[in-house]
Amino acid sequence: MRALILTGPPAVGKSTIGRLVARERPCAAFIDIDDVRHLVVSGHAAPWDGPAGLAQQRLGVLNGCALAGNFLDGGIDVVIADVLTDTTAGLYRSSLPDVLILKLEADFGEAERRAGTRPVHVTAAEFRAMHDQQADFTGYDIRLDVTKLPAQEATTQVRDLWSTR
Repeated sequence: MRALILTGPPAVGKSTIGRLVARERPCAAFIDIDDVRHLVVSGHAAPWDGPAGLAQQRLGVLNGCALAGNFLDGGIDVVIADVLTDTTAGLYRSSLPDVLILKLEADFGEAERRAGTRPVHVTAAEFRAMHDQQADFTGYDIRLDVTKLPAQEATTQVRDLWSTR
């Protein structure tokens, strides 16, 4: 099985669905690229924090790809969650050539509602900016609107799309 990347703005279900899809596989790893980027504990910069943030975003993608490649080489399926740009999608495609990029979408009001049920990691302005930025993202293979889908139904659809593509 090739690697699967779930992308989309915050609170659309990348982590929830990604973990559920990975758990359904006989042997699979789930990599949240935010977790990889947060390994930098001193001097951490968010992707929107200028040149340092962009450099750390790129490094997070490259480290995530190295980890994914090692799992894949070991016969372990990989699901990755990350908020992609066209630039980072290109990095993934060059490091994981057969990757499937699936963009999850939810309307902004639903994403705000979902975000309100978990700890806050970004400001309201950053949340809005990431949603706006994702509207311009074109580097995906498949788009899935999960606005009205319960997590298990979205998981089933993602699993089926991954299996057949």
